[in-house]
Amino acid sequence: MSASGGTRAIVAALLANLGIAVTKFVAFGLSGSSSMLAESIHSVADSGNQALLLLGGRRATRKATPQHPFGYGRERYIYAFIVSIVLFSVGGLFALYEAYHKYHEQTGPKGPHGIESWHWLPVVVLVIAIILESFSFRTAIVESNAVRGKASWREFVRRAKAPELPVVLLEDLGALLGLIFALIGVSMTLVTDDGRWDAAGTAAIGILLVTIAVILALETKSLLLGEAASPEDVQRIEQAITEGSEVERIIHMKTLHLGPEELLVAAKVAVRPYATAAELAEGINSVEARIRNSVPIARVIYLEPDIYRNAEQPADGVPELKGA
Repeated sequence: MSASGGTRAIVAALLANLGIAVTKFVAFGLSGSSSMLAESIHSVADSGNQALLLLGGRRATRKATPQHPFGYGRERYIYAFIVSIVLFSVGGLFALYEAYHKYHEQTGPKGPHGIESWHWLPVVVLVIAIILESFSFRTAIVESNAVRGKASWREFVRRAKAPELPVVLLEDLGALLGLIFALIGVSMTLVTDDGRWDAAGTAAIGILLVTIAVILALETKSLLLGEAASPEDVQRIEQAITEGSEVERIIHMKTLHLGPEELLVAAKVAVRPYATAAELAEGINSVEARIRNSVPIARVIYLEPDIYRNAEQPADGVPELKGA
């Protein structure tokens, strides 16, 4: 993923959400709509999330240290996981709580009642918010299209190694759907003078945000645990290793993303007989150079030369001890 593309999408979403949050809070203060309050908190949570993604991207660029010899690239995954927690708690659970509170208020002694003042202000604010959020969503789509290739949107979200664009995409999608739910709830409340529609819209927003937060958490957890290179990159690496005369075959190989744009490659390779250690070292260096040319993000490469034996090789390269 292009780091600049991800940053553009994050900044666009951050600016949109900050402006939208202010207008929503004003509309809530004047009308008392629970859907507007839920959407206000949703926009605040989204703004905080985009700030977290920007912070994570900046901290991930720190240089490696003796304590962290592989650098800080995976810190972007940590901040993306925090985003899912914020979206779940501050956005989703708060909306569900507000829906519960609003519903019981509507079933209390006063009975169902609608918005009591500034009746059409929430509708105007929501329509404007939908327009602004659409521009943010469009930016995220354009930036994602530049890197997702032929993958479907589902495959892009599941297979992307850089978390920022999938996070912004899902957040913007959730924001648009949430605004539509709020608009339906507020409009039906105005038509029927029954605030339970407002509570239903708020509940729909909460369920939506919880669902998106769970999806983000599951996908980010996989990145935190450590994912291998994509099948396309694995194929390029294997081809780069074996296309020269230095290596006869790959005995076994493992890859691991140290960050979105940094890949570790470790392989045990069967080499042809070399006359001297210097020739062997030169051959290994040539293979490493081909790997980096084929897959530029393969920045950490460990190649172990070996002599191939016509026997089954275990995946970890450690022979199994068998009894006599």
